Amino acid sequence: MAAKLIVLDWDHLGMHVSSLKHCDKDKDVIFMCETQENATYVKHHKKKLIFLFSAMRHFASELKAEGYQVDYVAYEESANTQALCSEITRAVRRHNAASVQITFPGEYRILEQLKALEKELLVPLEILEDERFLCSAKDFQAWAKGRNTFLMASFYQMMRKKYKILVSDSLKPEGGKWSFDAENRKFPTGRMMAPEPFTQKKDSVVEDVTKLVEKYFQSHFGKSENFHFAVTRAQALKALDHFIEYRLAKFGDYQDAMIEGEPWMYHSHLSFYINAGLLHPLECIRRVEHAYHDGDIPLNAAEGFIRQLLGWREYVRGIYWHKMPSYKKENFFDAKRPLPDFFWSGEVKMNCLSQCINETKQNAYAHHIQRLMVLGNYCLLTGVDPDQVNEWYLIVYADAFEWVELPNVSGMILFADGGLLATKPYASGGAYINKMSNYCKNCSYKVSVKNGPDACPFNYLYWDFLDRHKEK
Repeated sequence: MAAKLIVLDWDHLGMHVSSLKHCDKDKDVIFMCETQENATYVKHHKKKLIFLFSAMRHFASELKAEGYQVDYVAYEESANTQALCSEITRAVRRHNAASVQITFPGEYRILEQLKALEKELLVPLEILEDERFLCSAKDFQAWAKGRNTFLMASFYQMMRKKYKILVSDSLKPEGGKWSFDAENRKFPTGRMMAPEPFTQKKDSVVEDVTKLVEKYFQSHFGKSENFHFAVTRAQALKALDHFIEYRLAKFGDYQDAMIEGEPWMYHSHLSFYINAGLLHPLECIRRVEHAYHDGDIPLNAAEGFIRQLLGWREYVRGIYWHKMPSYKKENFFDAKRPLPDFFWSGEVKMNCLSQCINETKQNAYAHHIQRLMVLGNYCLLTGVDPDQVNEWYLIVYADAFEWVELPNVSGMILFADGGLLATKPYASGGAYINKMSNYCKNCSYKVSVKNGPDACPFNYLYWDFLDRHKEK
């Protein structure tokens, strides 16, 4: 008989997960399962599935090696019911568990399923606070109470002071200001070759999972070949080291820049590992802060990276749980157009869209300006249905779980919440893309032309958007 059945979902892959904190190796059983439900509630990118299933299998093996009792249900096991809650029910019976513990999930749909399951189980089910985040949903609600607008800047300042990151003893900001965003918009001149991204050779686990994905999820978006992500904590720590050594110093200057044929640029690519649990956000923040204090990187690089984790990441998660489930239905501009087919094929004459979609298809990754100011900007200007845009972003990016994807898309990209999250719609014509990229040089359209068949579509779409929504 197991004292507790400790359930780990596919984004709970670290020893710092709260449900593992009080695990008794002799009495408790850790339960993990690969399910069709997780793999297909949206048709996730092949590389996303390879990453998450591989990381799950590795973490289960590591737990076993540390002496934990682990019950792991693989995708192809004949008795697998292919759904999380029914597999939890089977595991409770199998181990005669006295109770169930699980860390707070990353998506509202799972929370609802767990609440329904709790009523059906004959044993207690406890949902623990997710301590991988630095601001609990309860603390965010306390911060948000009484506010008409939820400005990320004030939230970020509060978090900096709380954790004493880049502040003096009197809690004044390092360098005299809280944000150096204005210094993080440089475009590289001349020929630039960004450093090679961190790569990890595929092992037998990744090889097996790749075969599984190609067998059962062949119709899913994306390419499975050239998979190089870290799939263990040790590998993820190497990826963190690699970023700090080779990319971080120039990350601040060029974090908004886009270069044809350079999908990785100076970004960290750590969101895969942080969101899945292989890295804790605070350890990444502390490492970057130490690199700054050691004189290895400039302040705008350190602050820019820390703002993304301590500010934006925590902020959007807070918005998600504060406003769900109604947030998912927001559609301020009453956008109804279908997502264009070229978002799946990548076959489009606009070079900026072609670059970003095809790189996403290959890598299950695009950096934030590609997601916001190219792909998202197009969806905003043309009035694509938020449900379809949200589904696409959730499918195609390996770091996407609904808690982070939905506020970024509905709030930041589409302004579907009417300004709760963003102070203005992030709409632009072709001039911004031309300023921050070299995409326009090899485009079928001319960014300097405002109208007619040769004009950059972003130019007239921008003015059409403003005209259609001038009252709002």
